Amino acid sequence: MALLMDRRYNPFRDFEDINRAFFGDNSLAEFKTDIRDVGDGFVLEADLPGFKKEDIKLSLNGDTLTIKAERHSDFEDQDKKSGYLRCERSYGSYSRSFDVTGVDVSQISASYNDGVLRIRLPKQAPKQPDARTIVIE
Repeated sequence: MALLMDRRYNPFRDFEDINRAFFGDNSLAEFKTDIRDVGDGFVLEADLPGFKKEDIKLSLNGDTLTIKAERHSDFEDQDKKSGYLRCERSYGSYSRSFDVTGVDVSQISASYNDGVLRIRLPKQAPKQPDARTIVIE
């Protein structure tokens, strides 16, 4: 019965299929993030529902922090493909990069809980101007 209910006429289904075919289905291609200034640093929160912690990689290259997440599916396996009636969930590799200029990169920390990756980005301590006495010759 549930399968039959899904077959009801939906006037927008064709439009959604055309949109997906033309633009591709990139619902997770750019996973959503929030960045907050918390005074002594920043907190970046990225929505990565359905990922395992071990499938998420953080890398730092200079002043660029990159988040990469990869999700696999049974649908990719040809032997299991025949059992699917419908496959809408997104699978693949997703990444985003962020400029971390002004961040103390040695103190960056991260946690992952309930599908949300939280990265703590402490600000660099402001450089104090050199104060010294200059001897007159």
